[in-house]
Amino acid sequence: MPELPAAYRTAPFDEHCAPRRLLRLFNGKWTTMVLHTLHLLGGSSRPGHLLRSIPDLSKKMMTQTLRELEQAGLIARTVQQIMPPVVEYSLTEMGQKFIEPIEMLYHWGIEHADLLDRVTAAQHAAKAAMKDQPESITEEC
Repeated sequence: MPELPAAYRTAPFDEHCAPRRLLRLFNGKWTTMVLHTLHLLGGSSRPGHLLRSIPDLSKKMMTQTLRELEQAGLIARTVQQIMPPVVEYSLTEMGQKFIEPIEMLYHWGIEHADLLDRVTAAQHAAKAAMKDQPESITEEC
């Protein structure tokens, strides 16, 4: 793996640096899943098929995510002027480039599911411990 430039080796990262801009693109809960699913469906899909392909994704959140991805230039929306009109979303050239790191992360997650299980268990334990602690009482002066 190539070494990062010196400017990226110390924190905090500048607000406009490439790593932060990249992470902002993946900020939405459903962003990577929508891109990954479009990729698995051959790069394009109609909204209904996409919605049925992603468990727990609501129509509202799918619409919001698709709009954000379209605004970012990662997907394109095409409307076929037939009756009734047919809408299809497809990965743009830039979207296809973003698939590469997403797929790497998804494969890493599959290969390291045991680590993810431990992290999830630790998070649940920490949440449970927080619920069991009494709220701190501050004395008024």
